[in-house]
Amino acid sequence: MASSAASSVRPPRPKKEPQALIIPKNAAEEQKLKLERLMKNPDKAVPIPEKMSEWAPRPPPEFVRDVMGSSAGAGSGEFHVYRHLRRREYQRQDYMDAMAEKQKLDAEFQKRLERNKIAAEEQTAKRRKKRQKLKEKKLLAKKMKLEQKKQNEDKYPEVKLLDRVVVLFL
Repeated sequence: MASSAASSVRPPRPKKEPQALIIPKNAAEEQKLKLERLMKNPDKAVPIPEKMSEWAPRPPPEFVRDVMGSSAGAGSGEFHVYRHLRRREYQRQDYMDAMAEKQKLDAEFQKRLERNKIAAEEQTAKRRKKRQKLKEKKLLAKKMKLEQKKQNEDKYPEVKLLDRVVVLFL
């Protein structure tokens, strides 16, 4: 018994400091409080909620057991069954219309994205061609200048010699 009493004695827990109750006045303060609470213990895993899946109606049943007949005299409960079936069918049709609209908008967006991409590529090609043209023009001008200089040296070799002499005396 003495051993069981000794093993059941636990060390005292550290007491938590009492915190003042802070009531957030706006969304920013609420967010600040949540961040502070998360940052108190950075080792603790943060719960990240999963993305909510989009609502979809239940598929229509494969086999309908209680088919309403065409005879008169339906009970008062049948009206409510009919009303729920009608509401569910309208929801399903609305959902299908919304999905068709969404797909249409997505297709239009993809087309517009493709057109913009093609236009940007065309503009880039046009500018690249212009840059290349300017580059070639500069190279051609540089070559012409070098050729002209060479021709002048061949025609007037004494001018080059005079230039050297003038430079030496200066």
